[in-house]
Amino acid sequence: MLFDVICLPSSFRERRRRNLFRAVPDRENGMQIQGEPSFRQSVDLMFNRAVGLMDLSPGLEQKIRVCNSTYTVRFGVRLRGKIETFTGYRSVHSEHMEPVKGGIRYAMSVNQDEVEALAALMTYKCALVETPFGGSKGGLCIDPRAWDVHELELITRRFAYELIKRDLIHPAQNVPAPDMGTGEREMAWIADQYARMNTTDINAKACVTGKPPHAGGIQGRVEATGRGVQYALREFFRHPEDVALAKLSGTLDGKRVVVQGLGNVGYHAAKFLSEEDGCIITAAIERDGALVSDKGLNIEDIHQWMKKHGSIKGYPNATYVEDGAPLLEAECEILIPAAMEGVIHKGNAGGIKAPLIVEAANGPITFGGDEILRAKGTVIIPDMYANAGGVTVSYFEWVKNLSHIRFGRMQRRAEEARHHLLVAELERLSADKGLGWTMSPDFKDKYLRGAGELELVRSGLDDTMRGAYQAMREIWHGRADVEDLRVAAYIVAISRVASTYQSKGL
Repeated sequence: MLFDVICLPSSFRERRRRNLFRAVPDRENGMQIQGEPSFRQSVDLMFNRAVGLMDLSPGLEQKIRVCNSTYTVRFGVRLRGKIETFTGYRSVHSEHMEPVKGGIRYAMSVNQDEVEALAALMTYKCALVETPFGGSKGGLCIDPRAWDVHELELITRRFAYELIKRDLIHPAQNVPAPDMGTGEREMAWIADQYARMNTTDINAKACVTGKPPHAGGIQGRVEATGRGVQYALREFFRHPEDVALAKLSGTLDGKRVVVQGLGNVGYHAAKFLSEEDGCIITAAIERDGALVSDKGLNIEDIHQWMKKHGSIKGYPNATYVEDGAPLLEAECEILIPAAMEGVIHKGNAGGIKAPLIVEAANGPITFGGDEILRAKGTVIIPDMYANAGGVTVSYFEWVKNLSHIRFGRMQRRAEEARHHLLVAELERLSADKGLGWTMSPDFKDKYLRGAGELELVRSGLDDTMRGAYQAMREIWHGRADVEDLRVAAYIVAISRVASTYQSKGL
């Protein structure tokens, strides 16, 4: 067996399998929720599916499942001549490893249930891709578009202040990152706020990741989650037998793709897949409609239009559809939900035609929707793997901040010098022996150029995504009782968390 876990009697395992899909109580109302479970409950139910196939003691299972703590803060900021009160959260799911890691999102939909679910997913995601973090998540209930830049900075700094003074932002304890509604700008504000409050902390920049490169960030972080989606699909298509399970064949080239959400993740994933892998993006769904083209959308052109106009409306080079939601059910080979959680559910899962779904967003498929899709034979590349590129490159940034040196600075020129020696010697031998060898200029340019920070980041991300997929695949194909990649991912992640707790004496 790949992972060591506590062995329990088979009768216990059978009893747990029979209760695998037990309802999860509503913690606030103390009653059973009927119908579609909440996001937090969906995560718990998917967790149940996995632990029902594992030999964990009940106590260890419960320790891994529960969220350690959630801090709720309500703070005021004087804006526009009056005091505005905001509500924010920072949840810590697991401290089996520290620091804990997880983004901060700005959205009106932010609530405790959502933040705790995302924190749990972060625990499992970090374990799956072997980044040495526990899981955390934060959120602020705010519409960032309703405030100008200066106002948003005041709000962000006050929120950061409330978290920093409780060590809920700290290089060694809790390290946030960007999420929906936040980006490099907000992370730079938070890092500066931490440095102001901790003037003697030499590792202050490591308190948060996703910063701009000029403020301690790392090359490739903005694109990281979308790049990770690309690498996840590339790895999937390296295995013809896995592709066949999705009733597909061949390579990514020519595959029709529908993308839901053209934010940071969806934009980069669609851009890389279309420009580098030959995919045809036939539809892009946004909050204000959708764009459709059978010949394929120019994602970069659409992105520039959205930057200029703030919307996809009026874009001239594709067909505009006012209601984009039905396009989730459009004919395509690959569907990439890359926005909010719960967009695929019991109500529309039956109509999904894509044989392969890649969860670029967190929790885009509800538990009920997942059951319907699995019954249809749809292959789902789960969120905890597919969108792990962000936390992976955040780990690289954290390491860079702690080491106080950028990747490639020490070895790049030495690497180039060795390559120059080799090429020069081959050219000398060709001339001396009259062999007539010539090297194409393109080859020489590429070979003689040493790896900089961006190349090293992409290499590390690619290696991480390959390794994590192999770990999932070993469980998926190696155990008859594991039918899908999501359960395989949970088993790998939970087993690693359990091993860490056991090494601590639990």
